[in-house]
Amino acid sequence: MLKDKLLDYSYKYGALVIIAAVFIVFSIVNEYFLSYDNITDILRSISIVTFVAIGVTFSQIVDGFDLSVGSTVSLTTVVAAAMMVWYELPLAFVLVAPLLIGAVIGLLNALLIVKVRIPDLLATLAVMYIIGGVHKTYTKGFSIYNNMQMQDGTKAPGQFLESFKWIGQGKLLGIPVPVVLMLLAVILVHVFLTYTRWGRQMYVTGGNREAARLSGISVNRVRTFAYVLSGIFAAIGGVLFAARVGSGQIDAGSPLLMEAVAAVFVGYSVLGAGKPNVIGTFFGAVLIGVLLNGLTMLNMPYYAYDIVKGTVLVLALSITFIHLNRRRA
Repeated sequence: MLKDKLLDYSYKYGALVIIAAVFIVFSIVNEYFLSYDNITDILRSISIVTFVAIGVTFSQIVDGFDLSVGSTVSLTTVVAAAMMVWYELPLAFVLVAPLLIGAVIGLLNALLIVKVRIPDLLATLAVMYIIGGVHKTYTKGFSIYNNMQMQDGTKAPGQFLESFKWIGQGKLLGIPVPVVLMLLAVILVHVFLTYTRWGRQMYVTGGNREAARLSGISVNRVRTFAYVLSGIFAAIGGVLFAARVGSGQIDAGSPLLMEAVAAVFVGYSVLGAGKPNVIGTFFGAVLIGVLLNGLTMLNMPYYAYDIVKGTVLVLALSITFIHLNRRRA
């Protein structure tokens, strides 16, 4: 039937068609939209969201959900800033410590979900609030920046390292460093999920946990691994955020959770994947980034952006679950 064919077509190619249509509309409305500088700005702007969304993708693959990624970004952003501005630590510590923190948060999520058996949404929601409280307590509610005034009346002794800021602001062969890192991450994660034993085990675990257990897969270990990866990728997003803005902003990750979730669910319908996948997640992030960039160029009020992001998420969920329900029927 024509209706079924249209639904299948919209499911397989809808996200890509929408991305292309948005590009065309905004390029007609604004002549500078398709300029090299603006395209690189879009890719730079989605790099942080993409890393966070990759983390959510890992948790989704094992049939879970990580709501703590936004708070993880906030915590790792201020920790990276504090290590430079407050403690004057070298670059290696500034890069490694946030990743370890992300891994620990992932382990905490896995402990609550896998061992204590709290539902993933409730467990990661609780961890989200805990981490939010920790990072605000740690900073006393203040952002961290060069030469900031300390509570004892003195000025902070350190400054953001130029080598650190290069990660978020520098270029390689004319391409922003965050964009290079994002593309490398997407490629490597795609290869890992598609061509490695661990990647295939994650998909099997998410598809049918009992069947995976009976086939000899250590289900609890795979799920734990997924949540640890989710925490690490969110931490990378936090590091990139601090490097990009040159300060440790409290609540930096709050708006990123919704954007990351939207990117993941848009990705379900890219080329009819029907499951969490990193290529689809990347295209979902591109769609959101293009929309927000185009709306900015049209001078739409910033407070209306959430309406657009929410609408994109609703459309993505509608297309995905209408098709999935049809297949089950």
